[in-house]
Amino acid sequence: MRSKRMEDISTYIYEQKMVTLDKLCQKFGVSKNTIRRDINELITYGNFKKIYGGVTVSPIKKLVSFDEREVRKWSAKQRISAKAAELVEDGDIIFIDSGTTTSHMIDHIKDRKNLTVITNNLEIIIRAIPYENINLISLSGTLNRKTLSFTGGSAVNVLCGYNISKAFIAATGISVISGASNSSAPEYEIKLTAVQRSRLVYLLADCSKFNVISLMTYCTLAEIDTLITDEEPPAEFAEIFAENRHNILVTSETR
Repeated sequence: MRSKRMEDISTYIYEQKMVTLDKLCQKFGVSKNTIRRDINELITYGNFKKIYGGVTVSPIKKLVSFDEREVRKWSAKQRISAKAAELVEDGDIIFIDSGTTTSHMIDHIKDRKNLTVITNNLEIIIRAIPYENINLISLSGTLNRKTLSFTGGSAVNVLCGYNISKAFIAATGISVISGASNSSAPEYEIKLTAVQRSRLVYLLADCSKFNVISLMTYCTLAEIDTLITDEEPPAEFAEIFAENRHNILVTSETR
């Protein structure tokens, strides 16, 4: 993946959606053996799959309901949210994204002092209601019942007015090529804006999200200050985080 040709091949396949090996050989001026080696390496990233005589883009990961996502890897999500909560300090102004991992953070930050939580997630709002020490700011918009989040242009406009110290973001997929991506187009602008308005960006993603590309990319790996996950990510992820002097936090099974 460090090869410029590999990046160009990857981009070309995404643009064409499906392409033959002969076409790739012609486009990039290499032999069929070389293109086969390149394709085999690209496939290890989980973004493409072989078809007869060529290669195609793997199907994007589709959006599922909040309840269905909530039960997947429940223990890992609990550990990730607890680890993320350790990064929240008294006096912080934080954005907590919509997601089944981020929603558990409230349970771990309920004792912080002078804490402001900005969110578009109904589950987080409900969990935070009992704690008077948490200044809760809800974004406006239309409720998406699948994600239990408020979305729309008004939510983005409200978010643009805040200076956020730390954003805790969820993703449907995370990959070297496409960064952090999600399946909900209405939530895309909110995630994008939260990243832009925040001094520090934390991505909460369990290992099932690695090398998954979803519908829309809202930030690159270079824009993520810390990845919080439950298993060591593939080597190519670690390389990018190291190059940018950013961090990867891996939770413990015993937590």
